[in-house]
Amino acid sequence: MRTFRYDPTMVQPMRDELTQIGFQELLTPEDVDRALTAAEGTLLVVVNSVCGCAAGSARPGVRLALEHGTGPDRLATAFAGMEIDAVERVRSWFVGYPPSSPQIGLFKDGQLVHLLERQDIEGRSAEAIASKLTSAFDQYCTPVR
Repeated sequence: MRTFRYDPTMVQPMRDELTQIGFQELLTPEDVDRALTAAEGTLLVVVNSVCGCAAGSARPGVRLALEHGTGPDRLATAFAGMEIDAVERVRSWFVGYPPSSPQIGLFKDGQLVHLLERQDIEGRSAEAIASKLTSAFDQYCTPVR
């Protein structure tokens, strides 16, 4: 039986903000490993959260960034406080960074190349988050055709 820190019904709209724009949910550690060891290319991973900075900056910033002409090949997310083991596994891939919620990591060919931690998100606008992400997309991703 799975245990959650939050009411799943309350969290669903927060999940939907990302899944409705193409994010694959990572519900287990095995899902995480499959996503991060999959084919070559780029993968954006969002550790989603119920906090205000996720709602006001992280998720809206990610949505804005994905409207950019260059972006990741794949999108994935795990929800802090819900998929506890999956989030722990995602964070194990964020080598050199302490856990935080939210977090947004960009991987290229299985290697972490860019990470936004809570301290990079909290108190910043969605546009500022999008700008940081699009700079990373321009550096590491292939332009969308």
